[in-house]
Amino acid sequence: MLGYSGLMTVLLRLINPVVVSPTIAAVGLSFYSYGFPRVGTCLEIGAVQILLVIIFSLYLRKISVFGHRVFLIYAVPLGLAITWAAAFLLTEAGAYGYKGCDVNVPASNIISEHCRKHISRMKYCRVDTSHALKSSPWFRFPYPLQWGTPVFNWKMALVMCVVSLISSVDSVGSYHASSLLVASRPPTPGVLSRGIGLEGLSSVLAGLWGTGTGSTTLTENVHTIAVTKMGSRRAVELGACILIVLSLVGKVGGFIASIPEVMVAALLCFMWAMLAALGLSNLRYSEAGSSRNIIIVGLSLFFSLSVPAYFQQYDISPNSNLSVPSYLQPYIVASHGPFRTKYGGLNYVMNTLLSLHMVIAFLVAVILDNTVPGSRQERGVYMWSEPEAARREPAVVKDYELPFRVGRVFRWVKWVGL
Repeated sequence: MLGYSGLMTVLLRLINPVVVSPTIAAVGLSFYSYGFPRVGTCLEIGAVQILLVIIFSLYLRKISVFGHRVFLIYAVPLGLAITWAAAFLLTEAGAYGYKGCDVNVPASNIISEHCRKHISRMKYCRVDTSHALKSSPWFRFPYPLQWGTPVFNWKMALVMCVVSLISSVDSVGSYHASSLLVASRPPTPGVLSRGIGLEGLSSVLAGLWGTGTGSTTLTENVHTIAVTKMGSRRAVELGACILIVLSLVGKVGGFIASIPEVMVAALLCFMWAMLAALGLSNLRYSEAGSSRNIIIVGLSLFFSLSVPAYFQQYDISPNSNLSVPSYLQPYIVASHGPFRTKYGGLNYVMNTLLSLHMVIAFLVAVILDNTVPGSRQERGVYMWSEPEAARREPAVVKDYELPFRVGRVFRWVKWVGL
């Protein structure tokens, strides 16, 4: 953890808005082949939900209720609730029920041509196809290794280390943007390393608890600070405590898991679009109109979509029916990618990494931004606070000290302090 945080301090010299912007945007754009194609499986539900979220977040964003812009702040849950209620009424009214057809019967076992024709609509439009809510217990205590001992694969571990390092670019941009939104001084390199280190610790805990995903900074939360004008850490701590308590209620997880897939895809269309836009918004810290920056960002975004497509489609027959979802294709590309040396491990790592959109965006942007001449102002070089100066300012110390005086216990750890 310490070595990783120290490496991040070195990388800070290479990471600037022109690098952060396309790297974050590439994450949002990388799921374009999943979003609307999945919404299209039940267009009258998915498209309506997207339109509702757009109406709430854009056309009704200035309407206040009791002094709060509820439509702007709660656009996503409001759109989900209304669409889910409408889909429930349609399901109960029999709009997606077809005589003699059972949605629980696998498509391969259906003999009737009539049922084969409507099985897709029954599967994706109905809201009663998931049994997650009914089958989940009321109370469930999660504990480490409940799904068994993790299996370690050094090739995938190496890939995840590189991906985690590049995803930290998102955190760097988010930390800097958040400090400006709350009118505070930028964090020191030590605070930045502390944040990245704690994200790594959270990922370790996530692995022990078997969540299947790591932890990183959510860029959308920067937008949340701007909308709600709420930058208090106490709100985050309270929210974290509530989520921990809710994790003990199995019905909550069952409720979330029972959200129809088409509605999840509709939500993600909006969220991923927001992520791409928020990534590009980091350019405001540099000279966005500079031809140098425009070319670098444009090349980074284009190659972040084109190069992975080349790796994912390499040596695949045009007439083949690839059943693997698009968002999982980078992890199977090792079997057919262009890297084919006598070292199987190297082939796996290179084919997988170069088929990931954010990896390509980062590599192109960081190489060009740090080799193409440009002034500090043009590049928007991040200015971080000096540790010595920060310690002399009580306001900065209050903003970045660990809560509940935890920092006093870990004074011996260098990256915990300012």
